[in-house]
Amino acid sequence: MKKVLILCVHRPNRSPSQRFRFEQYLDHLRQNGYEIHFSYLLNEKQDKAFYKPGQYLVKLWILFASTAKRIKELLQIGKYDLVYVQREAYMLGTAFFEKQMAKKVPLIFDFDDSIWLQKVSEGNKKLGFLKNANKTAELVKAAQMVWAGNEYLAQYARNLNNQVVVIPTTIDLDVYQREPSVKDGRICIGWSGSFSTIEHFQTAIPALLRIKNKYRDKVHFSIVGDGRYYCKELDTQGKPWQASTEIKDLSQMDIGIMPLPDDEWANGKCGLKGLQYMSLGIPTLMSPVGVNSEIVQNGVNGYLPVTEDDWVNYLSLLIEDEALRKRIGDAGMQTVREKYSTQSWKNKYLHYFNQLTSDN
Repeated sequence: MKKVLILCVHRPNRSPSQRFRFEQYLDHLRQNGYEIHFSYLLNEKQDKAFYKPGQYLVKLWILFASTAKRIKELLQIGKYDLVYVQREAYMLGTAFFEKQMAKKVPLIFDFDDSIWLQKVSEGNKKLGFLKNANKTAELVKAAQMVWAGNEYLAQYARNLNNQVVVIPTTIDLDVYQREPSVKDGRICIGWSGSFSTIEHFQTAIPALLRIKNKYRDKVHFSIVGDGRYYCKELDTQGKPWQASTEIKDLSQMDIGIMPLPDDEWANGKCGLKGLQYMSLGIPTLMSPVGVNSEIVQNGVNGYLPVTEDDWVNYLSLLIEDEALRKRIGDAGMQTVREKYSTQSWKNKYLHYFNQLTSDN
């Protein structure tokens, strides 16, 4: 059995990046001769404390425990055949652990956002000085292979490392099966995200308000991801994200939306929200930013609205035509099945693991 050490910050089934970029492949790796050691830093209780403002003594203890854990793993690194790092192995600005491990064992560095831009969580704004703007570049340079979630990220990485491959964020279609939902005759327009991306949803509010005024009681809205958020304009209360209800909540949507600004951070996005909708056969509208324009062919398997009028016009088409919703939804599902599913990528995923461990 080949031993793989997976290094990340969050516990299983907590982080979308981890869930959709490596956790759903672990069974396939195990079935093909890999022993997986999943090493994360924050348990559920620590997670809640770490992302709240203040609580500096608790955070100091978490960092101390995290440092001790990574030191122990570094001292024992020789027993592993491969190290896989998802975004970072340690919360502070240093890349010390990853760089030292990469000197002794092949290391894959995987990233799916423009993380070199150094976004800091709201609860840790005062600790932003502990970040390091060069950390992502250091990790890319140190890795034997870099996995980028899209071509935009890959172009950044290729300036620093010539062993870069694009591994898209994928959906496990054995898990993502649309659940029956009770309909009340209204069309549900939905968005899924988190408290940190609610600002993206808000860019679509003017168009959604026009839709609300146009169709009145024929439509309603669903905002999944932040239970604290209330959209006054649409009179809609957000729902908290829960792993146990995620697919059920998405399945209630008749139309899914993924608005994005056209900026450096958004260009690094990997289209996950849109892919989630599409995998369930939900007709999808995505801003034509970054990889979204590769995923969606406008009017074929989804829509790529640019202006507010585009949003209103495309939504109106779908609201008024059930057959169109079905056709666009089916085409989107087929796109995911062929190009963005775990099933279509699992053997290539395994190939790269085999390539690095056979060279070791």
